Amino acid sequence: MEITLKTTRRVEIIDITKEVEKCIEGGDLAVVYTPHTTTSLVINEGESGLLEDILQLMEKLVPFGKGYKHDRIDSNADAHLKATILGNSAVIPIENGRLALGTWQKILFVEFDGPRTRRVVVKTI
Repeated sequence: MEITLKTTRRVEIIDITKEVEKCIEGGDLAVVYTPHTTTSLVINEGESGLLEDILQLMEKLVPFGKGYKHDRIDSNADAHLKATILGNSAVIPIENGRLALGTWQKILFVEFDGPRTRRVVVKTI
């Protein structure tokens, strides 16, 4: 199954937990994957201050417009590098037909090169 997202900013985090839960079709594991090279998926708490902290940390680690070689093509090298650091997939156990996430855990889609229309693929195994 697929989830379609329309991001609204160049950099943002969107909680997609509820959308992923709707895609669960039996099985023991959910594999959640973003096929875009400038987006990431992470599992963490969805608290707004933490989300801002994550984005600030990524900007500090990989600032925009610092003369990366890929910027010669389309000025988004920072987005590719940030996505590389965080990764593009998550595997979550399924118990009793539900995602076995911790109390505060959420599935977070991270956009680094928006706004765009994005896809997230969800498969159950």
